[in-house]
Amino acid sequence: MAEKLDVKSTLNLPKTSFAMKASLAQKEPEMIKKWEADGLYARILESKEGRPTFILHDGPPYANGHIHLGTTLNKILKDFIVKTKAMQGHYAPYVPGWDCHGLPIEIHVDKQLGPKKASMTTDEIRNECRQYALKFIDIQRNEFKRLGILGAWDKPYLTMDPAYEAMVLRYLADFFDRNGVYKGKRPVHWCIHCETALAEAEIEYRDKTSPSIYVRFPMISDVAAKYPALAGKKVFALIWTTTPWTLPANMAIAFHPDYEYVAAAVDGDVYILAKKLLPAVAAELGWSAPKVLATFPGKEMEGLKARHPFVDRESVFVLAEYVTLEDGTGAVHTAPGHGQDDYRTGTAYGIDIYTPVDDEGKFTPDVIRYAGVDVFTANPLITADMKKDGTLLKETTISHSYPHCWRCKNPVIFRATEQWFISMDKDGFRDAARAAIRAVRWIPEWAQERIDSMVAGRPDWCISRQRSWGVPIPAFACRACGAIVADAGIVRHVAGIFEKEGSDTWYRKEAAALLPAGTKCPSCGGSDLRKEMNILDVWFESGASQNVLEREPGHRWPADVYIEGHDQHRGWFQSSLLIGVRVKGQSPFGTCITCGFILDEQGRAMSKSQGNAIEPGEIIARSGAEILRLWVAMLNYKEDARFGREIEQRLVEAYRKIRNTWRFLLGNLYDFNPDTDAPREDELLDLDRWILEQWEDVARRIRRAYEEYEYHTVVHALLDFFTVDLSAFYLDVVKDRVYCSAKKSPLRRSAQTAMFEVLRRSLLLAAPVLSFTADEVWAHAPAYTGKEGSVHLGEFDKEKNWLGAAGPAFLDDMKSLLEVRERVLKDLEKARAEGLIGNSLEAQVTLKASGPQADLLEKYRDELPSLFIVSAAAVEKGGAGELEVLIGRAPGAKCERCWNYSTFVGQSQSHPTFCARCDAVVRTAVP
Repeated sequence: MAEKLDVKSTLNLPKTSFAMKASLAQKEPEMIKKWEADGLYARILESKEGRPTFILHDGPPYANGHIHLGTTLNKILKDFIVKTKAMQGHYAPYVPGWDCHGLPIEIHVDKQLGPKKASMTTDEIRNECRQYALKFIDIQRNEFKRLGILGAWDKPYLTMDPAYEAMVLRYLADFFDRNGVYKGKRPVHWCIHCETALAEAEIEYRDKTSPSIYVRFPMISDVAAKYPALAGKKVFALIWTTTPWTLPANMAIAFHPDYEYVAAAVDGDVYILAKKLLPAVAAELGWSAPKVLATFPGKEMEGLKARHPFVDRESVFVLAEYVTLEDGTGAVHTAPGHGQDDYRTGTAYGIDIYTPVDDEGKFTPDVIRYAGVDVFTANPLITADMKKDGTLLKETTISHSYPHCWRCKNPVIFRATEQWFISMDKDGFRDAARAAIRAVRWIPEWAQERIDSMVAGRPDWCISRQRSWGVPIPAFACRACGAIVADAGIVRHVAGIFEKEGSDTWYRKEAAALLPAGTKCPSCGGSDLRKEMNILDVWFESGASQNVLEREPGHRWPADVYIEGHDQHRGWFQSSLLIGVRVKGQSPFGTCITCGFILDEQGRAMSKSQGNAIEPGEIIARSGAEILRLWVAMLNYKEDARFGREIEQRLVEAYRKIRNTWRFLLGNLYDFNPDTDAPREDELLDLDRWILEQWEDVARRIRRAYEEYEYHTVVHALLDFFTVDLSAFYLDVVKDRVYCSAKKSPLRRSAQTAMFEVLRRSLLLAAPVLSFTADEVWAHAPAYTGKEGSVHLGEFDKEKNWLGAAGPAFLDDMKSLLEVRERVLKDLEKARAEGLIGNSLEAQVTLKASGPQADLLEKYRDELPSLFIVSAAAVEKGGAGELEVLIGRAPGAKCERCWNYSTFVGQSQSHPTFCARCDAVVRTAVP
């Protein structure tokens, strides 16, 4: 007899060079280098030339500091969208951008320069800002590329590029064309530390402890003439405020016209306040039994006057609908220079918009007691003086939400200053913006109501800033009469200069060199004009990024999608929409998607100050960027998302399941040539066509999820299919057929065809999400005619019916068979626990059934052993109506090659330890 055969060598065991260990942190950089060397992004675009375009416009991150998990989340989502659309057959360019101007960079540069800044020109300081921005553009670009994001990284758009700056001004000129831009004095958020006006989008609300004071204003008007019960009484208007520092600017007291007010006597004095608030105020101030002497509607207070508690000035009584009865006294201290509602009231009544506070937040010399003192320091001084004067009835403190500067984190103030504004109501602008909001698809849907309420209630847009690092507002003033000289023509003229020379030229040239020839003051005809030194709000600049859609090759306006964090409803989304509506008449985006913020595993906001921030770089070094991509794909990004070490470990485990499934499929396709070895579809075995149809159902869900931007559905559908249908069932069932059948047998080739199709199709559908791994596996997958060099050059497969007309009936059969299988597996496990069998191949299963179930089992009798993974299965008709499962030991002996039990073992002279199948396979394969 010949030398004993090496049984293992006769099996078709999986073989692959695709490693089980991912080693993502080491492999990913090499893949990125290959993508760049191959010009993959450009090749993707070239392959889609002439196809329908899809444009995602990149909201520019700020060029300041390293990326964090929030920017990581957002940028990966953008990559999902762009890659998906390309693989759906769209021409989908992605041009990244950076927001380069603005306060954060200027503050950092100020700190770096220190005392040196005082001796530098504005031009020199701006150059330092530019170098700082360029430094972090390079840093962030490499960090974004490390995440596997494809795009035009060598040609990004920068808000500080001359061509971009010129377009910003041209958009501003469009506002001038509609008489929508004006300069005026009105209250704006003002940071006394950064010494500049701030927009709503530059405000953060944080808790702050403030004074809570009740102050009385002695009446000047004779109220006894109207209300005799007050004759001979000292009458006071009673107000409550949390900003004592605004009292020097008090010009009025506001009452609601329709509320009931009372004159209440307390210890010989009389106080005017809202009737409904009297009990609460009495309790707060310790009034034991206030006596109501008169009751009257608020409208009767209009025009009366009181004396300011410590300034020689009258305070007039006015009416205002915004007065509420939620807290205070119902009589509202009104300083038109320090509040938006106050300003509107002051304007309506012709009251002076008095603002005795300078850029540093210090009182001006006309505030006699407190001149030169900053407003927050002045609070206790003012309250102490009023205590002495007897005008302060009570002082406590209150913790409340208060506006803070987004950059320096200090409390801001409302301060009326000369600023440039865009009118929200001129020419129906606000209504047009709200109509445009309704025409956009908002994801999630609640975002529409959120941004609409913001636009509905926002004041005129303050677009000027008192800093130097930005695009100057092309405005001039006449030295002779002081009139402002600015219009659309001047702005467009300066835009042309900026396009050639950049905005630095504003600080290098005299006014005459920047103005159109012959420009004169429209008021006095003078020609001696000086430049203003305000810059544009950076939100106007970033909102103007839609000019990229008009300038970039292959782009179009409007974009299909904008996607950013939910804070951008009052930031970039809103400024972009407002500019688009004014310049083009509609929103610059068709769909607007909102993503949430990042929390730690305990649900706390991540921050370096709290010590709970996790840097993307440390995750990548430990687990690879693919794990971050998987994290983004698996969460509901529309809500705030959590991350931590425990979550990271769960992601690694989920990733291994997907990777190892692909590895198993690859291993069983080592000798499979799809062009020559795949049987015709009608020759595929039923089970193989079934798994392909199961995959097709999953693929339909995945394609639909991509359309709806629901990436968690993509990954969970893929993972569930790999874990349940594929690994736990199909691959387990066909393992015997693939390992033990003849290499080229129809049985094996049918299974390999199913495995190949699942592998190829799942790689294509997973590529937008698992970009590194899908491309790595793709490189190891069998070659075939038309196979692209990268998975990212491929496209999603169209929907396919693998079962034909008989599909529904067969699917019903399989559903019933799988239910039987579940029952059999439970009984096998019971038999194993009782010691009747070891593994399932030691078993023979006998099924007793009646009626249609018996017919079904008889129909698939030959497939039952592989379905149950047993050595033998028999079907007997009859029984009590319910299925009976009998487990016994399989007859015969164990085949050394396939481990199935067979009565044939021992009958072959050449291979006595083999079953009939294995004997035949080996005899035909081995000479």
